[in-house]
Amino acid sequence: MTPRTTTVAIVGAGPAGLVLAHVLHRAGIAVTVHERLSRTAVEGAARAGVLEHRVVEYLRALGLADRLTAEGERHGRCEFTCLGENVAVDYGLLSGGIRHWVYPQQLLLRDLIAAYEQAGGAIAFDRPVRGVTVDADGRPVLDTADGPLRAEYAIGCDGAHSTVAAAFPGGAGGLGRRYPYDWLTVLARISRPVEQIRYAVHADGFAGMMPRTADVGRFYLEVPAGEEPAGWDEPRIRGELYRRLELGGDDPVLGELLETGMLRMRGRVAARMRAGRLLLAGDAAHTVTPSGAKGLNSAVADAADLAGALLAELPGGDGSALDGYQRRRSDAAWRTQEFSEQLLDLLHLPAGLSPEERAFALRLRLERIRRIAVPGPEGAAFALAYAGAGELPLPAMWPSAQGGAVATGATGR
Repeated sequence: MTPRTTTVAIVGAGPAGLVLAHVLHRAGIAVTVHERLSRTAVEGAARAGVLEHRVVEYLRALGLADRLTAEGERHGRCEFTCLGENVAVDYGLLSGGIRHWVYPQQLLLRDLIAAYEQAGGAIAFDRPVRGVTVDADGRPVLDTADGPLRAEYAIGCDGAHSTVAAAFPGGAGGLGRRYPYDWLTVLARISRPVEQIRYAVHADGFAGMMPRTADVGRFYLEVPAGEEPAGWDEPRIRGELYRRLELGGDDPVLGELLETGMLRMRGRVAARMRAGRLLLAGDAAHTVTPSGAKGLNSAVADAADLAGALLAELPGGDGSALDGYQRRRSDAAWRTQEFSEQLLDLLHLPAGLSPEERAFALRLRLERIRRIAVPGPEGAAFALAYAGAGELPLPAMWPSAQGGAVATGATGR
């Protein structure tokens, strides 16, 4: 069978794959997108919901943020509860006006899919790529349900078990960490919107309350590593959330628990994000914990960088335009991991402490929280990193959808 051909084959229709496909398609590059899951599964799964300032500005410049900015909410404050003290961190003020947008990931994916199809693009849902090989000329060949597909470049945006990464000679490698705890996740009806993220640093484990929509919130509970959701019935979940988060007064009242799950807490950065014409982006290149809400945002940052590099490379380049991609994104991934690690260390206590040692550790954390809540170097550094200050690189050939100038410089994360 003669293989079909394309210029760029993208594996995975998550945030990284869809944003990359948009930029390349609108620039006239032949693109295919293969996604192993159904459209219903992609558009329906509740995941992240906090978007960095720089990511939203990038999507806005591409003309992909109309519904996001119309229906999403801007947030510039979070709060930490520790030892009975509630400390508000106005990171919008500390950062000089940089804030998050709250908009559920599944809604963003629906927007990106609809806009891509309106632009004439097509996504092959329910079409897993079973494997990737490289031909004698170094070009990738994808084994798909519709037969072989030969591409100039194959981009793995298909998660930690990427089929593109598996095709790297010797593998993508890398370093990772399994944390000694997991997070039980809860999606619940609430009586009123969550006005700001709440982080509870508690002797019995971290708890979190996150905004999603007007009547739905997302909650987290620290549990021992490897624990199963089945061990947590509804009364136990409600009791621990109310106790650790110190819910009461004007706080939202929990209604129906819509969904529970478990986040296995891991961090990983691939040693290689490029092998010739094979490249990785998003979770295929690095996995970051939910701490700080950096996963989706890092994936879009990868896509922005890679889109610019590919457009500089195509058509017929010698590969030099892609040479810096791995270095830039690896450096950015480690900076993101470091931020997530610092926040995790603030939110969790070490295991095996005596009651007195736990009280001491909590008091130390309260002191750190107080420092990042006030103007000064620590507060500013936390606020800028947390909210996602900076700009993502828009290709120089791309006209801003907003009619203004868009910076093309590199970004820190």
